[in-house]
Order: sequence, then structure tokens, then C-alpha cells
Amino acid sequence: MLRSFLLLLALAVAPGALAQGFPSTPPEPGPPRAFELPEGETFALDNGIDVTLVPYGALPKATVYAVVRSGNVDEAPGQTSLADLMTGLLTEGTTTRSAEAIAGQAADLGGSISAGAGLDQTFVTSRVLSEFTPDAVRLVADVLRNPAFPDDAFERVQRDQVRGAAVARSQPGTLARAAFSRALYGDHPYAAVVLPDPAQIEAATVADARAFYDATVGPRRTRLYVVGQFDAGAVERAVRDAFGDWAGGPAPSDPTPPTATDGRRVILVDQPGAAQSNVTIGLSTIDPTADDFVALQVTNALLGGSFGSRITRNIREDKGYTYSPGSSVSTRFRNAYWAEQAAIQTPATGPAISEILYEIDSLATTAPSAEELEGIQNYLAGTFVLQNSSPGGIASYLAFLDLHGLGRDYLESYVERVYAVTPEDVRRVTEQYLRGDDAAIVVVGDRSVVEDQLAEFGDVTIETVE
Repeated sequence: MLRSFLLLLALAVAPGALAQGFPSTPPEPGPPRAFELPEGETFALDNGIDVTLVPYGALPKATVYAVVRSGNVDEAPGQTSLADLMTGLLTEGTTTRSAEAIAGQAADLGGSISAGAGLDQTFVTSRVLSEFTPDAVRLVADVLRNPAFPDDAFERVQRDQVRGAAVARSQPGTLARAAFSRALYGDHPYAAVVLPDPAQIEAATVADARAFYDATVGPRRTRLYVVGQFDAGAVERAVRDAFGDWAGGPAPSDPTPPTATDGRRVILVDQPGAAQSNVTIGLSTIDPTADDFVALQVTNALLGGSFGSRITRNIREDKGYTYSPGSSVSTRFRNAYWAEQAAIQTPATGPAISEILYEIDSLATTAPSAEELEGIQNYLAGTFVLQNSSPGGIASYLAFLDLHGLGRDYLESYVERVYAVTPEDVRRVTEQYLRGDDAAIVVVGDRSVVEDQLAEFGDVTIETVE
């Protein structure tokens, strides 16, 4: 009984005693440290494949990441999603392994394997336990070099693609992005891929997928990244053995970037009865090779690209027009655009657009305070280090650097350059690259309610969902 009483007394006294010995608020966190990329090894095979090996991390895991300069940008008119059909078949069987054998071996290696297509790149990725990294290299090589393109798998992948394209056409956010991309890029593949045409996917054949592979995939367009914990000597031997005799394929080629159009355009995609208006506002801007690109990313985070950004505080916290607005800088080869996206309550569509344009114009004329900028810099630097703290994250970012022709120092000096951005840089970047008068304004919503609200922003072009 006495022991219980003393324990209760100690618990009652403890908070006051602790309060006397410790500060009431935690100390301010220091700025994130610069990202440090471990020394690695880069070499080239005789057939043109560049290989980068980077030891990283303490966990016994590794990522094998094969990247080919081939993607949706290589699709001809009428071939929407052919790159996705092709990559969807890569793990469905090779000339030596069935789909079940591929998945089974990846599991035996303690990991997985996947393939996919992007706008400018195709990838095959395997994440495995460290001791099996050489085996993962051989498996990735087989999947990339020797796809069988089985007819039965093609039919299944094709059905999935058709179903996905049909679902995309029912999503207001996707419709807004598609109309926005058409406004910027016209009939360029960068625009067409946002909203694939189910009829075009249905018309594709397995021979088309094979022909696309033959025309766009080969050793001279391929780079291989291995990041994590692994035996470098054993991995290099596996790379040379598995990839060294790969021959043929297309020569390296840089696609012609689109000529994006600027100038205020107001586009309304009619969706009768819509309870919300899906809004996209943006314009073409500088790509990662530009000197101001990091400053643009900082500006984006301050303007609309973080939870504490100005646009978010305005139309979400203060006005309650939307729940989850956000802006981003979306990059592709030698091209990029900035866009703010939000699902807005239909009656507030016009007022919300006015507030977004107001925040752009305000930042273009008045520099932010040093305190506001510092908070954004801490956020951006911290998330950058966090996103690149895994083998997969590092491999993906190295591929990004190589796509844009940027050196490894870009990765290591990124945090430093984030903190080098000044308030005046933010104002200047906004004025120069995020011009509200040149922004395309796209709204997917109920025309009967929204059209009059849009008239103040310019002549309204009406589109319908096909």
C-alpha cells in the first residue's frame, strides 16, 4: 500500500519537476544538411551502355535500374499508349522465362521487378537483397533484351489499357489536365498521352508493340544504375556478362521538343451537373537546364507547391473554396510547365481563379519576407534529402540528371542552391516565368453555372467530353 502511494505521489509531482528542468518549447531545428552522394563508379560497355554503380545505405538492399531513352514521345499520331502497351509486356515473358518464372525469381531474390513507360524514358527496375544483386542484373537484362510478346498476355494488357483509358475520361481532374496539355502542346505526344484514345489502343496489335520495341529500344539508348549495398566486382562482372553482347537497336536520338504556346486562353470543358469545378491554371516555363530552375522550384513551393504556400492559405484556409489545391513544375526533355490545380466548389469557381491570379501578381510585384522564404527553403531542402535517401530514389534522380544533361554536382549542391535563393530572386522569377497574363485557364465543370464566372478572364472556348 505504501509503495503504491509513493508511486502516485511521484507521478503527481513529476510534471512540475520536469517543467523546471526543461524548456517549455523544443529548440528550433537546424537547416537540413547538404546531400552527399557516395563515390561510385561509372563505365561504358563497348555497345554503348553507360553503367553507374553507387554504394549507398546501411540496409542489405540494392536497386537495379535500367533506363532507355524511349517513351510516349516516340509514339506516332494514332499510337497513343503504344509505349505503355510495349512496357506492359516486358515482364510477361522472355524467350527463356515465362511471366510466372520472372515473378518467381524476383521473389526468390527477396524483391520484385517491374517495367513502365514515361514521357521520355522506359525503365525496368528490380529491388532485391544485396547478396542477389548480380542475379537481379541478369534478370533485368533478360526482361529488357529478350521480350517474347506473347499473344495471350498482349490481349490482357490491352484490355487493361482500354479500361484505364475509359476510366480516365470519367475523371474531371484528368480531363482538365488533358485540355490544359492540348492548350500548351497541340497534337504533340506530350499532350496526347494525358488522355489516351481507347479506340487507338484497341486498334494496336502485338506486332505494333514489337515494332515499337525494335524501333526505340537498344543498347545505345540504355543506361544502367545499381545503387545500394552490393559487391561491386561481382556486379560489374554480371553487367558485362548480361549486357555486353547486346547488339543492334536504334541510335541515340533526342526528340524535338514541342513549341509550347503562351497567351491567355480560357477553356471550359462542359460537365453538366458537376458539383465541383476542376481548375488548372498554368503556362510553359523553363526546364531543368536553365540557371533559374532551382529558384523556380523554390518560388513554386512558396506560391502553391506546399501546404503552407500562399495560394493554399488563401483559397483553402481563408476562403474555404477547395480542400486540396497544389501547384507543381512538371518537367520533360528540354521542356517544362508550371500549373496550379484545384477542385473548386462550383459557385466559387470565378472567385477562386481571381485569388490564384492575385497571388501570382502579388508575388511578381512584391518580394516575400526573408522569414517566409526561409520556412519554404527548409521545407524544400528537407523533402529533397528525404526523397533521395533510398537506393531507388537516388537511381531515379541520377536518371533525371542524365536525361537533362546535368552533372552529379547538381544533386550534391542542390540544397546549397536552394538556400542561395533570395527574396528578390523569387519576385523576379515570378514576374519573368509565371506571368498571369500568359496563363491558360482550364475549367472542367457545369457550363450553366460556370461560364458567366469565367467571362472576366477572357473569351471562353467551350469543349465537350467525347
